[in-house]
Amino acid sequence: MSDQTLTSDASAPEGEAHWLSVADLMAGLMMVFMLVSMVFMVNVETERNKVRDVAILYDQLRTQLYKDLQTEFADDMSRWGAELDEDLAFRFNNTDVLFDKGDAKLKPEFEQILADFFPRYIRIITGDQYREDILEVRIEGHTSSGWFGARDEDDAYIRNMELSQERTRSTLGFVLGLSSVEDDKRWLKTHLTANGLSSAKPVRNDAGEEVSEGSRRVEFRVRTDAEGRIATILDKVL
Repeated sequence: MSDQTLTSDASAPEGEAHWLSVADLMAGLMMVFMLVSMVFMVNVETERNKVRDVAILYDQLRTQLYKDLQTEFADDMSRWGAELDEDLAFRFNNTDVLFDKGDAKLKPEFEQILADFFPRYIRIITGDQYREDILEVRIEGHTSSGWFGARDEDDAYIRNMELSQERTRSTLGFVLGLSSVEDDKRWLKTHLTANGLSSAKPVRNDAGEEVSEGSRRVEFRVRTDAEGRIATILDKVL
């Protein structure tokens, strides 16, 4: 009886020790998991703050660039039939001076406007405070959706796409050939693009109807590198 009691008592601490070691292991793993989670959360918050800071920085850059362009061209836009949006789209709307209908050759009036506009435009956006943050300067050609003699809407869209592309190439070729931008030509060849968009982005009135004259336009649009920098930050997190 005495031996059985001793055997039973001797085995109890061994079982308890076994369960205690498992509990300690689980507690340790839980602590490690919590530590990893906390580090991850801190890193995510840090990167989130970086994204916010980049967004703020580029919003300030866009706002200041808009102000600089607005100041430079305030006295010219009305006579050019142009306007500047806060999204940095400089839009030429006067179709009477841009191109003949269905033609991609620049009219002399538009050449004169571009010869005045483009060197001043490039001088601003290639300034020290903007130059390194600009990803692309897009020349965009837009048309109305109609095309006389087109078989259907698809045919009209394709014909207008070809026309808008030819017009933006003509515009790009002209501004690159200006002697007044010769010093910036290397930068321009890596940032300036020609983009024909056909009737993909028509101008509409308040009733939602397409405004054909307003849809036929040429735009110079600046894209900053904000999206690229934010994507780089997010890649580090993910």
